[in-house]
Order: sequence, then structure tokens, then C-alpha cells
Amino acid sequence: MNAMTAMRQYQSVNTQARAIEADPHRLIQMLIEGGLTRLAQARGAMERGQTALKGELIGKAIGIVGGLRQGLDIEKGGELAANLDSLYEYMTTRLMEANLKNDVAIIEEIAQLLREVKSGWDAIAA
Repeated sequence: MNAMTAMRQYQSVNTQARAIEADPHRLIQMLIEGGLTRLAQARGAMERGQTALKGELIGKAIGIVGGLRQGLDIEKGGELAANLDSLYEYMTTRLMEANLKNDVAIIEEIAQLLREVKSGWDAIAA
């Protein structure tokens, strides 16, 4: 995992947490949390008909998923990292589709997938 890539992506979405002080594990948690926040905000904007804001927020969520994907080390992570890479690619494609179709169900689908990834990641810390 490239921690610097993850930190830059996290900072680029203007979150309030202190990414500089976080260890690589926490950075990934923060990215996932930021992604979930952006998805919830995008859903709200979509429901309110705020098209420009919805597009901006989905774009930020896509950027966060991209940061998670860039942070993978396929060589060291083996099959798990390859599976996450495929999942993140799927999430990105579906988020673009959600933006085009104004589909709240797709936003929820991706949020649920991200929550599942977060659950697994959080369990590592325990």
C-alpha cells in the first residue's frame, strides 16, 4: 500500500481529520469514511435535485475509491489485493452510472459495498 498516495487523496477531498498524523491503516479507514460521507451527501443532493452538487460529490467519491485502488499492492497483497482492485473498479463504473442515471439505488449499492470493506478493514485493527 502506498500511504502517501492515500494521504494525498484523502487531503484532496478536504476532510477535517488530521491525515498527517495517521498511520497507513488509519489513512485507509479515513478514506473509506470520507467515501461513505460523500456518497450520503451525493444521495441527498440527488434527492433534492441538486445536479451540479451531486456530480461534484460523486466525483469526490470516485476519487476516494481511486485512492483506495492506487494504495493496493497487488504483488504483496496477492489474491485479496486483486479482488479489491476489481471491486474498486466496479465501484467506479457503477458510480459513473449512478451519476448519469440519477440512480439512488446504485449509490446505496456502492455505499453498502464500501461499508463491507470498512467492516473488514476495521476488524484488522482489533
